[in-house]
Amino acid sequence: MAASRKKQPKPRRPSRNQAEEAVRTLLLWAGEDTRREGLIDTPKRVARAYEDWFSGYAVNPYEFLERTFEEVEGYDEMIVLRDITFESHCEHHMAPIIGKAHVGYLPRNKVVGISKLARVVEAYARRFQVQEKLTAQIANCIQEVLQPKGVAVVIDAKHQCMTTRGVHKPGVSMVTSQMVGGFRTDARTRAEFLQMIDANR
Repeated sequence: MAASRKKQPKPRRPSRNQAEEAVRTLLLWAGEDTRREGLIDTPKRVARAYEDWFSGYAVNPYEFLERTFEEVEGYDEMIVLRDITFESHCEHHMAPIIGKAHVGYLPRNKVVGISKLARVVEAYARRFQVQEKLTAQIANCIQEVLQPKGVAVVIDAKHQCMTTRGVHKPGVSMVTSQMVGGFRTDARTRAEFLQMIDANR
């Protein structure tokens, strides 16, 4: 049996000044003059933008689902939140990923506020991502915390690493799905969810 791989410690986070200097280096490498008026404050602006774009690293998505409600008169049918818009960034090229997530679950004996589902999507999206991983992370988080009878997540997104570089194919979107529990084992439940997220489109 192969020896278990030790978890590597997280690298030390650079200072704000180091981050800004890295931006200057990239601007210089691109052929720019970082002393010109339009670029003097760009490193600071980029650092502030990164704080926003990647704020998901500072939160624990699991905590959003900890407060639940059990007074639902025995409701146990599907709950679906459609069209959760998000912006993320590709971990391969650091280019934007812009799309929508659709999340559904089959409650067992408790439900969660719908805004919390959107917050889970947002927390994972505001990190460097691969769409397949993002889809699985959202589904696994909901399943582990709420322990419902099933979870379904579908993401439809456009990747700027494909539309603005490389093959240059604008208008192309990528769709991924993760089905857990009843959504994976019951074709009718899965079909109902897919119909609900596609209704009136």
